[in-house]
Amino acid sequence: MLSIDFIRQNKDKVIEAAKNKNRPVDVGRLLELDEKRLALLHQIQDIRTKRNTLSGIKEKPSSEAIAEGKKIKEQLRKLEEEFKVIDQEFTDLMLHVPNVPLDEVPVGKDETSNVEIKQWGKLPDFKFTPKTHLELGEDLDLIDFQRGSDVSGFRGNFLKNKLAHIHLALLWHVFRKLTEKGYVPVVAPAIVKEFTLLGTGHFPWAKKDDVYILNDPDKFLAGTAEVPMMAYHANKVYNEVDLPLKFVAMSPCYRREAGSYGKDTQGLYRVHEFWKIEQVILAKNNLDEARVLHEELQRNSEEILQELELPYRVMLMCTGEMGEPQLFKYDTETWMPSRNGYGETMSNSIMGDFQCRRLNIRYKDADGGKPFCFSLNNTALASPRILIPLLENHQQKDGSIHIPKALQEVVGFDTI
Repeated sequence: MLSIDFIRQNKDKVIEAAKNKNRPVDVGRLLELDEKRLALLHQIQDIRTKRNTLSGIKEKPSSEAIAEGKKIKEQLRKLEEEFKVIDQEFTDLMLHVPNVPLDEVPVGKDETSNVEIKQWGKLPDFKFTPKTHLELGEDLDLIDFQRGSDVSGFRGNFLKNKLAHIHLALLWHVFRKLTEKGYVPVVAPAIVKEFTLLGTGHFPWAKKDDVYILNDPDKFLAGTAEVPMMAYHANKVYNEVDLPLKFVAMSPCYRREAGSYGKDTQGLYRVHEFWKIEQVILAKNNLDEARVLHEELQRNSEEILQELELPYRVMLMCTGEMGEPQLFKYDTETWMPSRNGYGETMSNSIMGDFQCRRLNIRYKDADGGKPFCFSLNNTALASPRILIPLLENHQQKDGSIHIPKALQEVVGFDTI
């Protein structure tokens, strides 16, 4: 959430940012409501002062005083009801205002405006006709999509035999790696309350298409551990010397993907349930420091892909592709031969104080103030999506699959 002071002082910039993120919002109406709120608050405060003055009179009140008291009570009731209606509309509009990207973020409506800033690794030059991960999964009895669909529904799957071991080995390898770097390890819940999704900026935008709602109206399934991890800190005040706080959080994740029918409907790229390891950082309200931490998160993810011997590229995301809460975002895309292109496997974001303002996460600074923290997050690993490049890039002419050295000690074998 942006501060109303920032919106007042940067009206045109906020309007332009919302437009560039494909999330237009009526900022004029928001500021109009803000003025009405402030005027009503002054009136309510004045009337409460009069009421308190009358109630403070010790002698028996006169009939005129009693009548005046009733009049004040009725005035206060009407004003408070009016304020409640206006404040509700104001709050709803505030929740729909996206964050304002940094000036260096390219403006664009879709992926065609993203900018490639880095490539790593040599693309495989197969001397044979390579198979897709669907074909490899079937030939080596690693994935059962048919029974997965029968049992779980559309996009369901069973990971089997050695691929089940690899799936778990990947999670453990990455979880241990980041723990050894000093990140606090956490296994986070996937069932969350609505405030967590509002607080992280997933709601109101993602409520319709992306999030599973359970029978309890205040229970949802999170699509990333970022959601419960940020909410874990809600309403807390930290000491400046303790920042940044770094976490590596693992959780099952669920996404409806309701708006993506027709896109990647086959295979492991876009599934309803998966496991994910997320890097989450709480930092001081300082953009220069946030940039340094953002690069650290990026290095972590790139190291993981390099250890898995997977070619990748890093993209600077344009305004229309970066999401509502982000100030700045990289996507790391890994080469997937069956797509004859790269597919997104990591998403690295600076959120500024957008989430922390919504969740009321602050710290005590050296001057005695309590500014809102900055938050950052980046995917470390999402499986089974990462299995696509792992299987396809490491396939051999005889139909087997080479296991990267970094995983061999964990799984106990070097070939499938």
